[in-house]
Amino acid sequence: MNAAIIQARLSSSRLPGKIFLEACGMSMLEHMITRVKRSKKIDEIVIATTNNSADDLIEIWCKKHKIKYFRGPERDVLKRYKLAKDFINADTIIRLGADSPLIDPKIIDDVLEIYEQNNYDFVSNLFPVDGRTYPDGVNVEVFSSKLLDIADSNAKKPSEREHVTFYFWMRPEHFKIFRHDYEKDLSKFRFNLDYLQDFCLIRLVFEELFPKNNYFTLNDVIDWLNKNPEVFKINSMIESNQGWNKSFEEDKKLNF
Repeated sequence: MNAAIIQARLSSSRLPGKIFLEACGMSMLEHMITRVKRSKKIDEIVIATTNNSADDLIEIWCKKHKIKYFRGPERDVLKRYKLAKDFINADTIIRLGADSPLIDPKIIDDVLEIYEQNNYDFVSNLFPVDGRTYPDGVNVEVFSSKLLDIADSNAKKPSEREHVTFYFWMRPEHFKIFRHDYEKDLSKFRFNLDYLQDFCLIRLVFEELFPKNNYFTLNDVIDWLNKNPEVFKINSMIESNQGWNKSFEEDKKLNF
């Protein structure tokens, strides 16, 4: 079974409650789930949220919208993923973040197709980061239940526990890793929902494209932004992967 496990929480330090911010009458989380459901290859969707009482609202939302959910450790996201995949008995995991409301289901299916047709342990459009061509915010990672168990049993660093897939993509000598690239370099664009500037850009994208076509694609977004460079500039100054750097600093403090 192919299961999309979407990590979500409300206690973001940079933009609290971001997944419930709205555009075109729908929350960012609802937009994302609607788009993920368009995938032709995903069999199950589960929201992996935390045991923190602040995330009770996510549980309420999932129940209201009839979306499967699982609650687990807040900081140990790797353990949360392992328990969530056991909960739904998933064979293949598609890791997604709830801060990706512009996710394109075609990208999900393309990455899954590569994983299914080849003998790779881990396929994404993200790692290795150097040279990636997809924008941040349409990230897709695919791996097996067995690989997740291996990471959960062996990962020791705080960065590996928090960022789920660090354990295997940092060890290419042990695992068969493949990065799916776009036909041209779109890495200058940023569609991750971390800051207010990100939300301003994403909301404008939805307001422009959603009324014309509820299921607009990544290409539609890029075409519109290329015609409206002033919108692109809204969040172009934000550095991606700041959370990673914070985790690496924590590793150093603990002498990893």
